[in-house]
Amino acid sequence: MENMGLIILIGVIGLLIVLFFVFVPVGLWISSLAANVKVSIFNLVGMRLRRVVPSKIVIPLIKATKAGLNVNVNQLEAHYLAGGNIDSVVDALIAAERAGIELPFEKAAAIDLAGRNVLEAVRMSVNPKVIQTPNVSAVAKDGIELLVKARVTVRADLERLVGGAGEETVLARIGEGIVTTVGSAASHKEVLENPDDISKLVLSKGLDSGTAFEILSIDVADIDVGRNIGAQLQSLQAEADKNIAQAKAEERRAMAVAKEQEMRAYVVEAEAEVPKALAFALREGKMSVMDYYDLQNIKADTLMREKIGEVKQEKIGEDVSE
Repeated sequence: MENMGLIILIGVIGLLIVLFFVFVPVGLWISSLAANVKVSIFNLVGMRLRRVVPSKIVIPLIKATKAGLNVNVNQLEAHYLAGGNIDSVVDALIAAERAGIELPFEKAAAIDLAGRNVLEAVRMSVNPKVIQTPNVSAVAKDGIELLVKARVTVRADLERLVGGAGEETVLARIGEGIVTTVGSAASHKEVLENPDDISKLVLSKGLDSGTAFEILSIDVADIDVGRNIGAQLQSLQAEADKNIAQAKAEERRAMAVAKEQEMRAYVVEAEAEVPKALAFALREGKMSVMDYYDLQNIKADTLMREKIGEVKQEKIGEDVSE
């Protein structure tokens, strides 16, 4: 029984030792001591209890200490718990310190939590980035379209990186400036002769205000002559005017046809009154029977002549066709 109790005691002690080494990252503690980084065992245990991965804190802390940065455990742990990327922040701080850029930990952490790549921002602050605009369509006063493509050299502004607009805003503002500059030119030839005027005018507008970047230069990379917008607009206007004139002419023709139909109705109405007038004249003795017969003979003679004329016209047509 005594042997059994001893075996159980040894097993419990061994299990406690295993749990201790599993729960307490002794290897990280030894690494921190070797790097002269003061992290106690209790801090590591507290990280475990706060569900913080100790290696995510200790390794960046060692890296920062070796680089000569003044960063403590509480700052890194708070940033980790806030959902930040500690490795990216520490790397950015080291890069800024090597480049002589003043970047406090709080500013770097704020940039990282804002969703920006703080390391990329520091690199862009040291090494400016060139972004290229798509073809910007602009029309000069003479109606000729120009397709302008520009290269923009920008540098990240760390002070305005939090809350500042991104590259899309810069490109949109530059496109607007190009359209305004080309549109104010009297002729497209002036723009082709002096493309640097676009760069000067656009750069002088301060388009980087409110953005996370500082525009260093704007260089026109390419200018192509596009469509003759003025001629196309004139052609469309002429077509529209023609359609309007045709519509008005059709309206006048319809009115004329209606007027003709109206006049014919008046004629038919008047002809309908002739028999009444003849009957009235015969009754009143204002017209004799002989006068009536003479009138009928004249009408018959006229009708006969019209028939003869129609027959002659048909014969002439047949001769021509043969």
